[in-house]
Amino acid sequence: MRRIGIFGGSFNPIHNGHLLAMQSAVETVGLDKLLVTPCYVSPFKRGAQDMASGTDRMAMVQGAVAGDARFEPCWVELERGDVSYAVDTVRQLQARYPDARLSLVIGMDTLRDLHLWHKADELVTLCDVITVQRPGFDETPAPRDLGFPLDVAHRLLARIIRGRLCEISSSEIRQRVAAGQPIRYLVPPAVEAYIREHGLYQTER
Repeated sequence: MRRIGIFGGSFNPIHNGHLLAMQSAVETVGLDKLLVTPCYVSPFKRGAQDMASGTDRMAMVQGAVAGDARFEPCWVELERGDVSYAVDTVRQLQARYPDARLSLVIGMDTLRDLHLWHKADELVTLCDVITVQRPGFDETPAPRDLGFPLDVAHRLLARIIRGRLCEISSSEIRQRVAAGQPIRYLVPPAVEAYIREHGLYQTER
């Protein structure tokens, strides 16, 4: 049975920290493929003023993973439109890959709030949830703090994997672009070039 991962996010923009987390998930869990899935609208970022268009964010994802067959850009949430809920994405991808075992890849900060997600109780029954450690969130929460029944919490905690702790954030990159500061080494060269060529994240200085 093939193992397919789903790594979602705003990717506004995708950066090297994302790529390192993606590589850790593929190598540690033994995924055959990881679907990199930009959201249409994150339920936690509705009304954001500095969100690049879905087309731009997907173009940056495509540039970032070009030439690496392990990672596949996935349009499912952008094509669906409306607020992007992970449970809907997993259902849709189950129909697309009926013979695969699906794994949702998240960060440690997300694990702490996962119980607040739309239909979270159903989501954790539909797929494996793989959590990658990230800077500032390396302390493992107690099972009772996850907001799920203890058997589910223990299962989630058993699927935490160590990532390369690379402290980069998309918000920092947007701020640096707006301030005219370099972003080399924070994002792949293709992403840096796309941001520059399309004038993304610029503000009047």
